[in-house]
Amino acid sequence: MSATATRSRRQLARAFIRNIRSPESGVLGQLFRFALSGTLVAVLYVTVTTVLHDAFAVPFQIALAIGFLAGLGLHFTLQRMFVWKHYDSFALAVHHQVFRYVCLCASQYGVTALATAELPALVGLPVEVVYLATMFAIAAFNFLFFRGRIFHSEKGPKREAMS
Repeated sequence: MSATATRSRRQLARAFIRNIRSPESGVLGQLFRFALSGTLVAVLYVTVTTVLHDAFAVPFQIALAIGFLAGLGLHFTLQRMFVWKHYDSFALAVHHQVFRYVCLCASQYGVTALATAELPALVGLPVEVVYLATMFAIAAFNFLFFRGRIFHSEKGPKREAMS
């Protein structure tokens, strides 16, 4: 591979990163940032829980709660500062965002617990399949709810093109 081709690929990668972080990246940029932040939170959650339990002998349920709270804190921060930051100002003050966010998280825990307790027997699927389907449905709902009801702009979300 030539030096010119390598330089060209680096330039394309930098342009992609600039574009995806830009307010002009539209819904696709938001989706990318949303997925990236979710991935980072999942890694933190699993890492904190595992390290506390395996390396420091913290009882698993306590390690799980600490990992969950660490993930929740990072997730809220990334949503506010990275995923939806492109807006000039938010319609809600941070304490109102926190309240709605925590209420949503609590309700989603209940929905997930109910779905995984009841649906496997009703639809004849393994609990893991129901859990994953529920998780993806909740993630899609979160994207829309965060965008329109928690981290929205004073002006409201723009009706962006899907590009």
